[in-house]
Amino acid sequence: MTYVPGGIRSALSGDDEQRRTKIVATIGPASDDPGSLKSLINAGMDVARIGLAHGTLDEHLEKYKRIREAAKALDANVGILADLPGPKVRCAPFPEGGIMFEDGDSVDFVAGEDSSSRTVISTDYEYLVADVEVGDRLALGDGNIAFTVEDKTTDKLKARVIRGARVQGRPGLQVPSDRLRITSPTSEDLRFADAFIQNGVDMLAISFVRSGHDVRSLGVEPAPRGPLVVAKIETEAAVDNLEGIISASGAVMVARGDLGVDYPLSELPHLQKFIIQRCIARGLPVITATQMLESMVYAPTPTRAEASDVANAVFDGSSAVMLSGETAIGVDPTNAVSTMAEICARADLEFPHEDWVANMSAVRESDGDVDAGALTTDSITMAAQRIAFQVGARAILCLSRTGYTVRSVSRFRPQVPIIGFSPDLRAVRQLSLSWGSSAVKTPDRAHAGEMISDALEYAKSLPWMTTGDRVVVISGNSTSTRATDTLRVMYLT
Repeated sequence: MTYVPGGIRSALSGDDEQRRTKIVATIGPASDDPGSLKSLINAGMDVARIGLAHGTLDEHLEKYKRIREAAKALDANVGILADLPGPKVRCAPFPEGGIMFEDGDSVDFVAGEDSSSRTVISTDYEYLVADVEVGDRLALGDGNIAFTVEDKTTDKLKARVIRGARVQGRPGLQVPSDRLRITSPTSEDLRFADAFIQNGVDMLAISFVRSGHDVRSLGVEPAPRGPLVVAKIETEAAVDNLEGIISASGAVMVARGDLGVDYPLSELPHLQKFIIQRCIARGLPVITATQMLESMVYAPTPTRAEASDVANAVFDGSSAVMLSGETAIGVDPTNAVSTMAEICARADLEFPHEDWVANMSAVRESDGDVDAGALTTDSITMAAQRIAFQVGARAILCLSRTGYTVRSVSRFRPQVPIIGFSPDLRAVRQLSLSWGSSAVKTPDRAHAGEMISDALEYAKSLPWMTTGDRVVVISGNSTSTRATDTLRVMYLT
């Protein structure tokens, strides 16, 4: 029997201090060489994110291949997330070394110029002046620099800095979502998506989603035949249409930078909790992103507030937390991942498992009409985590061709490791995003009994499991409904 190990080495140690929350690391100039990629994987990177907003398609595909090669060399299960550019408004380049904006500075915004300065910021959005109104808020990059529009003429917006910081390069300009007349996905998104799908990408993130229709417009096959579609929640429209987006998506990202433009900053922590709970209750992995360890772009350690932010994202129920500039352009990407892994592992030890199960059950009950398949899956997966705790099981083994069973049990945050077994390699890689789980590629068996035997043999091979240990085994045996409907408590013999 031949297996392709799916990250068990790094994700499951059998130790009580194992990390359950996954880490997404953005790959950029500071981390895209083979040696750096291997260091990130060894430090704890579960998913590599390729941001497609800058650079050429060929450059991105070469980066994709290097990540695959690094993961293969380490025999590690690393998912790859390609983040589509979306309908971004980009600023013209700032001078080398950047510009420092101070609170109270006056700035003009114009369309169509070749460069930006301290007094005039040029953009590539030709309708900027027509679409934006006096009183609107604008922001650069991840939202660390914010402006309020005080006046407008026929060819410029006159704004004042309300939150200053340094800016460099060619940052995105965040405009209130209901002002933009460009929608997602763009034609460039579709071109990039086609190329990455042909190369077997595991996940695609779609930016500035406003409704489930935007997600469906990407036109990809359901996972794992196609990539897991990650909808980025970063607009007020997306929050208003969250249920429709959840129904159309495979995972969700709480993109706090752009969300902070459409909402007051005081609302962001509450929106984060709300979005995470609604998505996890429906079995969707959730990534919490933006400025998590931002100071580590330059510094060797994060601020105390950043460490608390990461831990609180874990307590909120995030499946994964994401590093952006910290690993893409930071001074020490490997240190950033190691630091994130340490914070998450400690927070995972304090996760309120029992309270979480009760809360998820209440959320699901509030959903009202749930189809028979989903109701069966809810019952079996919730029972699996409780029985595993009560009988002292060492792990929950999930037989799942698509990964659905693993994601379903993961939402109840069991206190024991979840191991997914699938004959589909893309499903295995997609499970790199699911909390508390690892995944193993198994032979494609015709009968459930053979799959169970394979799973038990694999469990016996783990150094932290021994003969006589109990495991909970769950699977879906019904051919008429997509449901997890079978649960067994078994012994390793």
